[in-house]
Amino acid sequence: MAYIGQSPSIGNFQVCDAISVVNGQAAYTMQVSSVNVVPETANHMIVSLNGIIQKPGSSFTVSGSTITFASNLVTGDVIDFIHILGSVLDLGVPSDDTVSTAKISANAVTAAKFNADVISGQTALATEPADTDEFLVSDAGVLKRIDYSLIKGGGGLVHIKTQNITSGVASVDFAHGSSDVIFDSTYNAYKLIISDMKIATDGQKPFIKLSNDAGSSFIGSGYHVSGQARDSNGGGDTLAETGNADIKMCDDAMGNDTTASFGAEIYFHKPSTSDTTKIIHGTYGLKDQNTYFVSGYFGGTYNGSGTTIDGFQIKVGSGNITRGNFSLFGVVNS
Repeated sequence: MAYIGQSPSIGNFQVCDAISVVNGQAAYTMQVSSVNVVPETANHMIVSLNGIIQKPGSSFTVSGSTITFASNLVTGDVIDFIHILGSVLDLGVPSDDTVSTAKISANAVTAAKFNADVISGQTALATEPADTDEFLVSDAGVLKRIDYSLIKGGGGLVHIKTQNITSGVASVDFAHGSSDVIFDSTYNAYKLIISDMKIATDGQKPFIKLSNDAGSSFIGSGYHVSGQARDSNGGGDTLAETGNADIKMCDDAMGNDTTASFGAEIYFHKPSTSDTTKIIHGTYGLKDQNTYFVSGYFGGTYNGSGTTIDGFQIKVGSGNITRGNFSLFGVVNS
């Protein structure tokens, strides 16, 4: 590159601290700001003694940070200066914001140069990434970025809300907009998992009621239900009811002894649509009041025309639900 005037100097230029001559001594330590310095060679130095520039290699030699003159110096001699040129290609320490991308050679930044907290030291993402959030991947050794939308799984479950019941409640309610519950058109289907539900009163049957006012009230008529079950004693039940007050999940009454419990997986399909009936169905297992194990399936619907549903509750005929885990999920649409 051409310059107007003198070209800029390149090198790590340093002037040594003043050195006091000791009578009868030829060797002296070179320092800059009280720190020992080591020149590249004697040829990378300009040394003035008694006003005369000295010839490298014959008038003086260097070894590490020690300069040794050809003969012992005596009282009255003066080392005027020692100017260390360094490597003429040594730029020293670059000024801030002066090293551009083009100045860094390809493959120069290796894993050894990354600090251990390069990832852990960053802010953690506490929720599912947005579709446009990007990840780095190695494509046959070439680093590339990819949107989350292209790698996230389809058809999975998104956890919405879990209620852990540890003491008696009359019902377990989920209502859209209440306590972080989502139950609207966000998902086409919702899944409720009930685990280890226990009841206070023996001989009760669990059921579902729907709400169209975000849980302020629950619809008490217009349900149609069907289902079947078998028990461990070989007995069977068929559930078939119309115009019911609720969606009964089973026709076998639950027991309330210490080992009895109820578990189920229940699906709610398109609760927020207004042009179709509301379909709910699921499978369950329980220990009945006769201590038999019962497993079965059920399905139900609410026939209210043009009604959108934004909540539901789980309840038993009489008495409280005393324990259980109730987890609501959204089924990913695609």
